[in-house]
Formats: sequence, C-alpha cells, structure tokens
Amino acid sequence: MEFVNQFRDAEIVKKLRKRLDEFHFTEEVKIMEVCGTHTMQIHRFGIHQMLPENVKLISGPGCPVCVTPNSYIDFAIELAKKGVMITTFGDMIRVPGSRSSLERARAEGANVRVVYSPMDALELAGKGEEEVVFLAIGFETTAPTIAATVKKAKDEGIKNFSVLSGGKLVPPALVALSQDPELKISGFLLPGHVSVIIGKKAYLFLKDYRKPGVISGFEPVDILHSIIALLEMIEREEPDIINNYKRAVRDQGNLVAQRVMEEVFEPADSEWRGIGEIPASGLVLSEPYRDMEAMNRFSVEIPPPEEHPGCRCGDVLKGVLNPPECPLFGKVCTPENPIGPCMVSSEGSCSAWYKYG
Repeated sequence: MEFVNQFRDAEIVKKLRKRLDEFHFTEEVKIMEVCGTHTMQIHRFGIHQMLPENVKLISGPGCPVCVTPNSYIDFAIELAKKGVMITTFGDMIRVPGSRSSLERARAEGANVRVVYSPMDALELAGKGEEEVVFLAIGFETTAPTIAATVKKAKDEGIKNFSVLSGGKLVPPALVALSQDPELKISGFLLPGHVSVIIGKKAYLFLKDYRKPGVISGFEPVDILHSIIALLEMIEREEPDIINNYKRAVRDQGNLVAQRVMEEVFEPADSEWRGIGEIPASGLVLSEPYRDMEAMNRFSVEIPPPEEHPGCRCGDVLKGVLNPPECPLFGKVCTPENPIGPCMVSSEGSCSAWYKYG
C-alpha cells in the first residue's frame, strides 16, 4: 500500500497540477482516454476538473462489454434459451441486447452462469456432458487466457466446450478513430492493461497519423504525468509514443502471451458499437481450433438486432458526446435500470459519470 500511496501523494499532485496551469492553447485540444479504467479513475479523482482551458478529455471505446454489438448478445441469449449453458464474466450478464438480457434469460430458467475465468467454464464442461459456451469478449488483456483455455480443451479432448468469439483488438480501433474527421483527436492516453500484453511497439503507427500517445498507469500521479507528457508533445508538434507505465509494461509486451494468442486466434473484421465495422479488429478462432467456435457449432435464428431509440451509448463510445448529453442519462437510464451497456459495466463512461459526477 505504501508503494501505491506514492502515486497518490497530494504534494506531487499539486506540483503536477501547477505544471498543467502553465499550458495555454488557443484551439481546443482533445485527449481520448482509450481505457475504461482510466475513465473511471479520471472521474474518481476529479482529474477532468484540473485541466487547463481548451483541454478536454473524451472517453473512447475502452470498455469491452460496451463495444460488443447487440447481435452478439442476442445470439448468446438464444443459445441459453435452447438449453446451452452460457458462462460469462459478471459485467456481461446485465448488458441489454435488442429485446432482453442474459440476466433476464436466467430469471426465466436459462442456464447462465457467472465465472471468474474461462478455465472455470472449462472445468464446468469437464464435469458433465452438457454443452458449455464461454462468452469470449474482451481486448488483448483477456485474449491470452481465453486462448490458453481453448488450447487446453483441445489438448484434453473436451468436446462439449466452445467459445463465442467476440474479442477486440485495440490498435485497429485507434486507426479508425485517428482517421475520423469528426473527432479531431489531438492525442491518446493509451491503456495500461492492454499494453502489458502488446507493448509500446504496437502503437508506433500512431506517429504516421501525427497522433501522440502515452501509455499510462491508473493512479492520479500516473494519469496527470501522462497528460502533461501528451500536452508537451502537442505543444511542440512532435508526436511520439511514450511508455509511462514501465513498472508494468515492457516495450515489446508479453511475448509468451502474444504467441498463444497468435496460435489460437486470428484477426477478422469486427463490428464495434458506435463505430461500425473495423477491418481486422476482431479475434476469431484459427483453423486448428475452428470446431470450438459456438457460432459454427450451433444453428440459431435471431431477428435483426435493434438499438434502443433514445440510447446514445454508441456516440459516447466514439467520443462524440459526454454521457450527460444523452437524453436518457440519469433519468430513464441508471445503474439500477441500464438502457445501454455504458451504464452497466464498471468500465463504462456513463457509469463513471453517474457515480462520480
């Protein structure tokens, strides 16, 4: 705890805030925090209120539950209704699909179980003959563990285990956001957890788009120091990629985790809520493991996906608007009655704004 306290030291925060006050920009500067945990911490510690004039923090698609499209959720719900055991991380169960949620399906008798890891799901499959599907969503942070589980199931010949592929890759999303003329992003606060896996090298392409990026930790000193580093690069007009989280992130990332990901998964075009389809931004099982893909194993007919007509979660994920600008925020849509996924997940922007104001 003493180590963590160094990154919450009030005197250091005061010095960093004083440095922030030295920046003066005549035009608006938009910094996107890509990670949902950064969004939560920024609001928890009031960092967005410390920024100089004309500097704005906007949330990005850093919540894996939030960017998962309704079509994926609808498919999982129909599988559950057909008697398949659906296993998932806890924050996915309350996410509304087009017409229902996994939580509601469970209340109606479907076998939906919350697990803490994909290995827990594999263990459930190994105990019986019932078909078990794990909802394989998440970014590069969770993909290696899911890949290792799929590999173990294959090696041990567990036939009643499969995954519903829904993983996402962060770098292709950053390409799409960098190219979007509507957003005019000045720089990126890059995710700490994802970067542990993929490393600094995975973001070097941002320099081609003249976008600086800083990999940041999650404590106030981490975030403030990283924002200052971004503003310094923006002020000098010298974009670069800085690893400001060296106590956890290596420039090359975790090579062992990358190898198991590359063996089990391969990139594919994927739909992101609010952004649309992004080339090579999703993860699907590679050829040797394709028989363990639930989408291939089960035939399910679902109506075309629908979005709630008033929900602006997609625009929040894209950085077009802040949660309070959504007409449903805090009125119809609350953590107790979430209309969109941004209010459900602990990493969702709407949840952060609602909780910390």
